[in-house]
Amino acid sequence: MPRRARPDDSLTPIVQDSTPSLIATRLREAIATGVFGPGDQLGEAALAASFGVSRGPLREAMQRLTQEGLLVSHRNRGLFVMELDEAEITDMYVAREAIERAAVEQVITQGRAAEAASLLDIVREMRDPEPQGAASADMRWHVALVRLSGSRRLRAMHASLITQIRMCLTRMDPTFQAAEDRVAEHEALTRAIVAEDLELADRLMREHMRDGLERLGHAGEAAGSTRPPQR
Repeated sequence: MPRRARPDDSLTPIVQDSTPSLIATRLREAIATGVFGPGDQLGEAALAASFGVSRGPLREAMQRLTQEGLLVSHRNRGLFVMELDEAEITDMYVAREAIERAAVEQVITQGRAAEAASLLDIVREMRDPEPQGAASADMRWHVALVRLSGSRRLRAMHASLITQIRMCLTRMDPTFQAAEDRVAEHEALTRAIVAEDLELADRLMREHMRDGLERLGHAGEAAGSTRPPQR
């Protein structure tokens, strides 16, 4: 019979999110939405003034983001937002595709396909004329899909990539000539899942990921052509 665990003095009361946690959340959001773009340097003095905090909690928050890979430290220069270079994007998409294809399979094989019809509500939100609103709906669709899988490990792995995925979605926004391009891909994929057509849904998910990589490639070329030379 398993031993019943007993609390001891080493377990302290749970408190609300600390200031460093709140700062880290705000910084993740700013990085995800492009307020701080890839390669941008984050200055402690300016950020501390903006948040109205001392440098101690700010440094702790920035250290968390460094551990997550969102910030990169360059000796004697400071902290910079991670670069979205081709190798980094490709590697992230390898992980993302594996997680989301597994989620599609779980939704269909575990009898949750009918619940996936709720994803169509999010698809409709992708018609938002504001790029940021459409990108936000896009992200919610993928998060909801993984949640429907019922796998907490898939959710945890997906959550670890969320900010990088959002950075990519923000970057590829200009490549959508019309909202319907984004809507059509997600609607077709949703309907294949609801119809429990695993072969079609898996193929559409692979095509969706490949399309994303191609769009990011075009977005990178456009950004490179307009970026001023480095000094």
